[in-house]
Amino acid sequence: MLKESAEKKRERAEKIAKNLLKEYPSDQTALHYGDPFQLLVAVILSAQCTDARVNMVTPGLFARLSTPHDFAHADVRELEALIHSTGFYHNKAKNIIGCSQSLLQYHNGIVPQTMDELFALPGVGRKTANVVLGAAFGKIEGVVVDTHVIRLSNRLNLTKEVSAVKIEQDLMPLIKKKYWFHFSHSLILHGRKVCSARKPMCTECSILQFCPSFLV
Repeated sequence: MLKESAEKKRERAEKIAKNLLKEYPSDQTALHYGDPFQLLVAVILSAQCTDARVNMVTPGLFARLSTPHDFAHADVRELEALIHSTGFYHNKAKNIIGCSQSLLQYHNGIVPQTMDELFALPGVGRKTANVVLGAAFGKIEGVVVDTHVIRLSNRLNLTKEVSAVKIEQDLMPLIKKKYWFHFSHSLILHGRKVCSARKPMCTECSILQFCPSFLV
């Protein structure tokens, strides 16, 4: 296959974004939450865990602990027990407690609305910050990059990187900013429903014509 120019790649990326927008018109996160802080906790829990599993855990969790004050003063062993099934519960419990304490200390218990302030919180990376900013506040600062986005953006030859940070840097110039949040959300849904890791259902793919992996 001939090498694709940067301009052609941008044109193809925009067509992918528009087609995915038609197929997945909603940009609502699958995580269940009652306020920005609960979303922040849910996204931290979603690391290396499915949203479905997190949604099974958070009702009981938020019934017991729901505010930054609750989590900041929680017993770590109790919190670990409550979130055990999400995996990596030692680190997640430590990060959630540390994050809550930082919110109380530096932000009066209120989730900040800037990338820099969110990124400074314990347990919060760019993925978490992007989800919270986009879903809770409607602020688009970057592209959410999870395992599905990593896999599909490589299959679509929009990047050759494997690092989430570098993939985000590659995707942002290819997609208009107004599509950033929805693009990543729709890629995640497409990765779950159609373009799975083990058995992609290419014949059911709405962006098949834009996929170099299939054409090869």
